[in-house]
Amino acid sequence: MASPLQFAYRTQTAIGVFDAAPVYEALPGFVKPQGNLRCCVYSPCGRYFAYATNDGISVVDASVGHVLTSLPLPMVYEISFSPGGTYMSTWERPAKDENGDATKNVKVWRTIEDVPEGQEKQPLGRFVYKNMSGWNLQYTADEKFCARLVTNEVQFYNSNDLSAPWNRLRAEGVTDFAIAPGKSQNVAVFIPERKGQPAAVKVYNVPQFSSPISQKTFFKGDKVQLKWNALGTNLIVLAQTEVDKSNKSYYGETNMYLLSANGSFDARITLDKEGPIHDVSWSPNSKEFGVVYGYMPAKTTIFNHRAVPTHSFPLGPRNTIIFSPTGRFALVAGFGNLAGQIDVYDLEKDNRKVTTIESGNPSVCQWSPDSRYIMTATTSPRLRVDNGVKLWHVGGGIVYNEDFNELYNVMWRPAAADALPAGDPLHPVPTPHPSALKYLGTVKTPSKPVGAYRPPGARGSSTPLHFKREDEGGAAHTVSNGVPQIGPNGFGRPRNQIPGAEFTRPAGIPGAIAADGGDLSKAAAKNKKKRNKKAKEGEGNATDAPGSEGGLAPPPREHGNGSPAEGRSPERRNQGQGHSSQHRSQSRNNFNGRNRSNTHRARSQSRPGHFGQSAQQQQQQQQPQGGSPLGGGDGAMTPAQSANAKKIRSLQKKIRAIEDLEMRHAGGEKLEDTQVKKIATKPSVMKELEALEREQ
Repeated sequence: MASPLQFAYRTQTAIGVFDAAPVYEALPGFVKPQGNLRCCVYSPCGRYFAYATNDGISVVDASVGHVLTSLPLPMVYEISFSPGGTYMSTWERPAKDENGDATKNVKVWRTIEDVPEGQEKQPLGRFVYKNMSGWNLQYTADEKFCARLVTNEVQFYNSNDLSAPWNRLRAEGVTDFAIAPGKSQNVAVFIPERKGQPAAVKVYNVPQFSSPISQKTFFKGDKVQLKWNALGTNLIVLAQTEVDKSNKSYYGETNMYLLSANGSFDARITLDKEGPIHDVSWSPNSKEFGVVYGYMPAKTTIFNHRAVPTHSFPLGPRNTIIFSPTGRFALVAGFGNLAGQIDVYDLEKDNRKVTTIESGNPSVCQWSPDSRYIMTATTSPRLRVDNGVKLWHVGGGIVYNEDFNELYNVMWRPAAADALPAGDPLHPVPTPHPSALKYLGTVKTPSKPVGAYRPPGARGSSTPLHFKREDEGGAAHTVSNGVPQIGPNGFGRPRNQIPGAEFTRPAGIPGAIAADGGDLSKAAAKNKKKRNKKAKEGEGNATDAPGSEGGLAPPPREHGNGSPAEGRSPERRNQGQGHSSQHRSQSRNNFNGRNRSNTHRARSQSRPGHFGQSAQQQQQQQQPQGGSPLGGGDGAMTPAQSANAKKIRSLQKKIRAIEDLEMRHAGGEKLEDTQVKKIATKPSVMKELEALEREQ
């Protein structure tokens, strides 16, 4: 008994047609071709199967596998059928004739045609098209008309006569078009931004091209995807720019619009999560569509035909949504650089999740025509290892597995719904093929869940919120756009901030250096300590220096308005003053015949203004009002005073950290329990600080 389900595959050395459940065997009447195999494809109606080799093209009856016709075209790389399988198009590698002109490499044929004996089959039409993308003619659902895109216009032909265009849709700058399925015979064209004018999508009814019946204009649209629903009544426009001017994405900016074919509705679809649009797909019922959007973990939402959201699935690392052919199930998966998990939802049963399939790393994922099975396949050249085909039941179990050496393509045979057996896809559960059981025996199941590496000091504790994804309770993804952020007041953390550590402002940002130096970096604090030490040594040497009157040292002179040092940081200003005072002191001492060592000991002294003040008076002038000198006022600090000053600095640092936590909490950020407890200790820390300041 032949199976109603069938799939075809192409490897490096063979093309095969395989009957799926329940027989799981190769199609008996099909002879596998060998050699250099370039492509294979089913017709949309499912009646024909065609493939190309070095010898030419062969068209096969998909039901029994017998060859119906063949064409001697050795250089064909692409094949395509019209919706009903009546016409077949081929694309050959571009070449030039003897005169240097491009040959007509696109040819359109009648699939099955009676040819008199002794005559060769002739194409209905020939065209020149160099690119492999967008080369095929687009047909209306009844195959009465077909169209192709040329410069500034879309040319329409009678499908039976391709010698000359039947009608022309003139649109200056048009770059893409899509004929609607169904009986409406509408066509949508896209015109990108040009000379300051916005991009536009216009819908026309064939053949009335005088004025559009629906249109939408918008900016930020370098290219689009035009997605009609199955009835041809509504159109989704997924617009994308080559460059994101906000610098939030390497892949450009995406926007989505919805138009009705009769012009009664058009709108931009507003999404409630920031980030790119990964995928959008219509349901076969033409009444709803699904969108996967936002930064990872992405959000998946179902909208009705008026762009009103009706249901949202849980957040997760997903970038693909595919509806089953019957419209009952929706497949939400993460492919590409994601883990390959597939979530299956039953849309008729309150959108409940049926199962999650761990599919590995597939590059192909397709529903079977009866919505009972999901095919996943890993193909070359994306991955040249672990190539193979797997069939999964919609309930989650694997039913068939076959490995291949360099699998290039795999596809289901299309089938009409009325040609398939009726029944509940979930029940009964089919019996797995022995290959599936063998595959399950090779899959290693870890004895315990494998998670991210945790250092020994962090094991046994809960994961901090900073390391959790948004769908696991962590903070939402934010983009800094390359602007340095200095605080947690809604703008994120600085780039050098370690998640979970106390917040510290980066050097060079206003507010990064406190008066007491508590927020200085290690290098800056070390340099400041050296300068203070040199200042003390210079102060002691200046009192004993020969030539000074009574051990008096010149005090520093304040910089006036317009000083070159004005506007510099304190460290750079002191550094500049040190170098200038050194040069002047050395010149003056050499002139007076003094020892150079005195100049070396007084290197850190400021520029002399007038003589007659002691070093102690000079230090009192440098000391800010209300503060206590770190090196002692009238003398060196006692050990008790030094310990108190150290405690004061430590408590001040704690208060700053608590205030930063309070700002982060006020900005809506979730804090750890230890951080909340730290905020609660603020009154006791303030009380202790006040007591120490009174003692000081």
